[in-house]
Amino acid sequence: MNFGSRVTLLTLPLVLLLGLPARAQEVEVGTSLLCDTQEQVERFVTLYDGDAKSTANSVNAAEHNPTACAVTTMAYVRGHQLARARNKDTTFQIVPILVVGVVGEEGVESVTPAPFFSVFEVEEIGI
Repeated sequence: MNFGSRVTLLTLPLVLLLGLPARAQEVEVGTSLLCDTQEQVERFVTLYDGDAKSTANSVNAAEHNPTACAVTTMAYVRGHQLARARNKDTTFQIVPILVVGVVGEEGVESVTPAPFFSVFEVEEIGI
């Protein structure tokens, strides 16, 4: 194999990767649910009656873990949808999130990134 063929063989993967579009991760700031596991989020959806904090407390009681789920204001990066869950007439996306900050009196304070699971309501349009 000559030098030109080796260079082409080594640089072709790099050229292919550079041709892909960049995928920026958006940091979102808001109040949302965070749970340790996907199963806890699914239980949250099943029990949800309109009061997120009360429902999170119910999940925590069932898990015998006072910190399994919480509703908090945070900065996070949303992952790809893992599942959809339905409760009465509302549909939710279940997604992994990476918490990168918490909102306090001073504003957003960065934290060591930590993975959790969350749920986001899907806006449905009736036909």
